[in-house]
Amino acid sequence: MSPRSLLLIDADPAVHQLLTTVLQREDRSIQDVYDGSEAMALLRRCPCELVLAGQGRNGFDNLKLLRRVRALLPKTKVILAGDANPMNVVRAIRDHAYSYFHKPLAGQPVADMVQQALDADSWLDDLRVISARPEWITIDIRSKLAAAERATQFLRELHADLPPVTCEDIAASFRELLLNGIEHGAKSDPRKRVRVSILRTARAVIVHVHDPGKGFSLDLLPHAAISNPADSPVAHVEFREEHGQRPGGFGILMTRNMVDELLYNERGNAALFVKYLKRR
Repeated sequence: MSPRSLLLIDADPAVHQLLTTVLQREDRSIQDVYDGSEAMALLRRCPCELVLAGQGRNGFDNLKLLRRVRALLPKTKVILAGDANPMNVVRAIRDHAYSYFHKPLAGQPVADMVQQALDADSWLDDLRVISARPEWITIDIRSKLAAAERATQFLRELHADLPPVTCEDIAASFRELLLNGIEHGAKSDPRKRVRVSILRTARAVIVHVHDPGKGFSLDLLPHAAISNPADSPVAHVEFREEHGQRPGGFGILMTRNMVDELLYNERGNAALFVKYLKRR
């Protein structure tokens, strides 16, 4: 079997050392370059499966490189590493980056996303951008777990300026509601999509998730922890096992504990949460 081919681009040798350490596997071939012109010359000679582009030399613009790779090798995934800048994250989403991470890089999350990218077949149209302003992002997300994980990482990067606990509360709540929409609303059918909007004001982050399903009643959720009777706190676990559902069912309960307001529409196929931000 041919090794999986990766290309690392960054001006900092320490970044190369970190990424090589966390990404090296027996079935992978990793090449290192230090600026965009080197990268494009190499890609023209030797196409690869994945490019991880950080900050290069001589005014290197990894967003420009992303567009050039898209034009030259449409099937090659590109993961960007750069500043915690919402505008750059928005451009990365719109230009079909596979993912985005701000520096300093955390090795394991990058390694996990790289593995997901290498495993992905059809992915380019999984995230459709409807609105791409940093204060109002709307994306149609294909009903796939991998697409949900990509969307969650982009959301983390959009709010990387917030305190880590606040950012992770928002990301975890977003992921839970999105997975509920994919699993229960779209029935994990990749032909269907869940629409999410992420709004940022001076005082709050607001997330709206709308799935294509028939909806539900909060009073009739035997698969969810929120419906467990007081004398049976894990009743939903048994229900999920009996019906072949993935482990879980804590999403709504967890989200209520992590955000300040959680609302559902009458039909039950749309949810909105608000996380208030502390003024600095």
